[in-house]
This record gives sequence, C-alpha cells and structure tokens, in this order.
Amino acid sequence: MDSQMDQSSPQGSGDAAAWPVPTNVVGLSPTFTDPLWRISVRLNPVEVDLLRTEPLRRLHFVAHGGASTISTLQSYSRLEHTLGVLALVAHFRPEDELLRVAALLHDIGHLPLSHTLEGIAGLDHHAIGLHLLRTDPIHPVLEKHGISTEAVAAALGGQPPSPLTSRSGLLNLDHLDSYVRSGRAAGRLDADPAVMLGRLDLRDSAVSADRETAAALVGLICAEARLHTSWDNVGPVSVVRRLACRLLDTTTLTPSRLARMADPLLWSAFDSCTVTRAESTMIRYEPHRLKVMAGCAPGDRSGWDFALRKIYSSAPLVEGQRIEVSSPELAARLDALRSLPTEFRVWWS
Repeated sequence: MDSQMDQSSPQGSGDAAAWPVPTNVVGLSPTFTDPLWRISVRLNPVEVDLLRTEPLRRLHFVAHGGASTISTLQSYSRLEHTLGVLALVAHFRPEDELLRVAALLHDIGHLPLSHTLEGIAGLDHHAIGLHLLRTDPIHPVLEKHGISTEAVAAALGGQPPSPLTSRSGLLNLDHLDSYVRSGRAAGRLDADPAVMLGRLDLRDSAVSADRETAAALVGLICAEARLHTSWDNVGPVSVVRRLACRLLDTTTLTPSRLARMADPLLWSAFDSCTVTRAESTMIRYEPHRLKVMAGCAPGDRSGWDFALRKIYSSAPLVEGQRIEVSSPELAARLDALRSLPTEFRVWWS
C-alpha cells in the first residue's frame, strides 16, 4: 500500500500510520478542509508536490497580518490564506487546474511580515513571485506535471482577468478570503462564512453577492481599511520598516536575502544587530509606548513620518451589477474610505 493510501486509512486499523487531521497543510491526507469556509478540497498531485516546496512551506511562517500581529490577534499565516484562496477556487472552478495552481502560488513572493516591508530597497512581492515561478523548486514541479510556468504567470498577471486578479476595483477571490479571514480574527464576522459562500457567485471573474451579503462584505472591507489606518497597524509597521532599513544599512544583509526570510529569522536578525536590538525588543514587549498622530505633527515633535502605500477597497458586484449602479448607499460607504488618513507621525513616549 502506498504512503498516500496509508495516510487515508481509518484510525485504529491495525498498523496503519498515524492519521493526519483534515487541516493538514503538507498534503499527507488526500483532502484538505479549510476551517473558515469549510470547503473540502481533493488535492491534485501537483498541489501536493507544491505544498512540499520551500516557497510554500515558508508561507506558514509569514504572518498574513504583518506587523499588526504584535498588537492584535491577526496571527494566522500567509499559507492559511493561500489555502483559503485555493479552497475558493476549488469551490467555484473545481476543474480549472491552472487557476488552482495559480491560487497556491499567488503569494510566494511575499516578504517577511507580508506587506510590512513592501517597497523597501525596491522589493516587490509580485516581481519576486514571478521570479520564483521560473526557478527551482517551483518550475521543475510545474514541468513535471505538464503545467506551463508562463500560463501560471499570465493568470497571476491578470491577462485576461481571472477570479484571482479581476478588473480594477472589483472584488476577487484573493481579497474575499483576506477580508473574511481578517474579520473572523478580529471578531467582527457576524455571518457564517459557509452560509455567505452559498450566496456568492462569479460574474465576469468578479465576486457577486446578493444585497444582504454585499452589505456584510462592505462592512468587512471598511473595517479592514480602518484597521490599516489604526494605531495597531501604523505604529508597529512603521517601527519594523525602520528596523529593516537600519539592518540593510549597517550589516551585510542584502535586500534579496531579506526578502526570503521568514518572520522568525527577521526577528532573530534584529536581535543580533546592535543597531536594531533595543528597538526590536521595545516593539515586541512595550508597544504601548508607541504614539501615533494622523497628519503632520508640530515641527518640534520627535519621531518619524510614515505613509500608507495603499488602502484596499475592492467592491463586490451586487446581483451581477456594479455596486455604484445597484447599491449607491454601499458605494458611498466605500467612497468614504478615501477620507481616511494615510500620513502619520509616530514616536516613542
């Protein structure tokens, strides 16, 4: 009996190997069940092989919420989100092998602490991800299973638009999982995700919902934007970015090496450097000392400036129509996000 069959044997069946749980993330059981959406995904052979590569395993040690994990309970990993997106693709497009593979690989280029370090030294997780697609160990796995690397790259690049990368301003499956998973972690998810899923469909590669579900999604989108502009995100993110820049300026660490660290290695690097050690300790154990002010601070205010790169506000279609046409009141709520502050002054008390 092969190892795959061994692992799927019932518990208590003689000398069978120990039984992996349904949320096993290394492909030891033939089916993965996402705990948020409660979707069971029968894993394809290529998906099992990809889950065992370093770029996918690394995502299990990269926080999806970035540096806000310091001050909130947004502690789930980038791999959990990735598997959630795979589950959504498998739900809506179960036979689309290319799109399923793209879902698994869409975030492999993320830096440590996800978006926290994006842009430092010109680092861009999209470009890094495309490079990883075309090199070991990802490219040989795709080649082994007869999947075109360039076809995966095109699917991730949004040409033509796909449910992973739909047209600008419209909600795709990647962002859908992010909003709902973040809402659960923050205790602001009132709807049952499995029930919500039954009220969603795809129209022209974008997520479409009934009016009630669209309103719930808009609430999650607005709450996520407020999280990004909150003390909990702005303070820790601004400090970690400062620490990473100091690390690059004062040590032999290169941007390319920084980009491939997992979160524990980044913190270890901060603790090993005399220039970053003290503030690294402060942000983890005394974050309450951080002060954040929206807008410009007085000239005599100590500290540093910080600007958010982007506030996400992609909207679902409502019963197949754009939200500004079908639900102007919901569109107005999303438009109001433009007034949120994006520039801040941060300092230690």
